[in-house]
Formats: sequence, structure tokens, C-alpha cells
Amino acid sequence: MRVALFVTCVNDAVYPATGIATVRLLERLGVEVDFPPGQTCCGQAQFNTGYRRETEPLVRRMGTVFEGYDHVVTPSGSCAAMVRDNYPRIARKAAAEGRGSELGGIARSLVPRVYELSEFLVDVLGVTDVGAYFPHTVTYHPSCHGLRMLGLGERPRRLLEAVKGLELRELPGAEECCGFGGTFALKNPDVSAAMGTDKVNSALTTGAEVLCGADSSCLMHLGGILRRRGDSLRALHLAEILASTEAEPYV
Repeated sequence: MRVALFVTCVNDAVYPATGIATVRLLERLGVEVDFPPGQTCCGQAQFNTGYRRETEPLVRRMGTVFEGYDHVVTPSGSCAAMVRDNYPRIARKAAAEGRGSELGGIARSLVPRVYELSEFLVDVLGVTDVGAYFPHTVTYHPSCHGLRMLGLGERPRRLLEAVKGLELRELPGAEECCGFGGTFALKNPDVSAAMGTDKVNSALTTGAEVLCGADSSCLMHLGGILRRRGDSLRALHLAEILASTEAEPYV
């Protein structure tokens, strides 16, 4: 099994610990992980902002960089959803506008091989107990792309529930958006901040020590609100919790 890590822009530039944790976790489970150095952005930011044609070269690059791997794993629901939901759409539009069928072939190749981390663990490796140890109280925020576009469902929760020492507490209004939404936060900062504050306030009612999520972009938004307010609740990616063991605590 040849597995490539698609680390994503946010993790590479801002949260490298999430990518390191993902590799550490997968290798502990016996997976040989490669990191193709030619990877860049999947094009989500461009596509969501309306620059569809400018996204097409990034689709081509993704196809080239991740060619030949059995699976492409990413610790980001939004980037996984970009590939699986939007690449076929981009390809169809390009073909309809006379720019050929190349993107269609790339989409057909990539889509079935791209997995968000919790999907890969549960659906491909068939595990929920990854041997993690994290003696803290945790509440889980399901980000919109994972919840609505990928249909991750209970996968992340099942993984958290199997972590030794972890107490999982229910997040009120869990399915409500945190307000980040990529460029939405830039275009509508007041609305975004208000939504994020609502989500943070809900998380604080749980009394948990950690607010866990599977998308670093949403955690960046929520973690920023928490830090500016001086709240003790900390935002942490699912991969970092699952990478932690009793012998080698990760965080």
C-alpha cells in the first residue's frame, strides 16, 4: 500500500504539528507514508472565491504529484471535499468550454483515492482504537465540509471514544457552523466572529479542556477567539490527540 500525505497549505504554513502527528499516527499503525515535496494548494481558496479557471492548473498539479499512490490521506475535511466534490465539477465545466478532457481524467483518478484522516482510519484500515492515550476532557466540533460534504458522521467520535483516558463531552449545537468558511471570514468578518463566539461559548459550557476538530482552519478561527479572550480551553486537531500514547505523549 503506497500512501501519500497531502498536508494542505494551512498545516504546512501554520500548523506543521498536525502533519507530523498524522505521519506519526499512520506509521504507528504500520502504514508507510510518503510526502511528495511537489505538492502545493488544492485550489480551494481560488475556487471558493470565484477564480475557477485559475484553479485548473492546481488540479493538474495535484494529479501529477499524487499519481501512482494507492491512497492520498489528508488531515483536512475541507481539502478532501474540494478534491472529491469540486474537481469533477471543474473538469466538466472545462470540457464544456472546450478546454479538453484532461481534467476529467485527473478527477476520475484522484477522487476515489483521496481520504480525510478519520475516513482512512475507519474505512480503509478498519480501526477505531489506534492505541492512543490522552487523559483529558474533550469536546468535538464537526466542521461543515466533513459533516455535510464528506459525510464523516460518527467516525471522528468513534476514534475519540476509543482513546484511553479521554472523556468525550457532548458539544451543544455541534452541527452549527463555526463561522470560518475560508474566504467568508475575510469578506464577512463581523458575522464570522459572531458565529465563532457562539461556538466557543457552547464549547465552554461543556467544561472540557480541549476543543477538538478535524480541520485546522476552523480550529485556527476558534483558537484565535479563545486566545484573545484568555479562555483556558485549547483548540487541538484530532490527529494530535490520536498520535499521543502513554509511552510517547504527543501533547
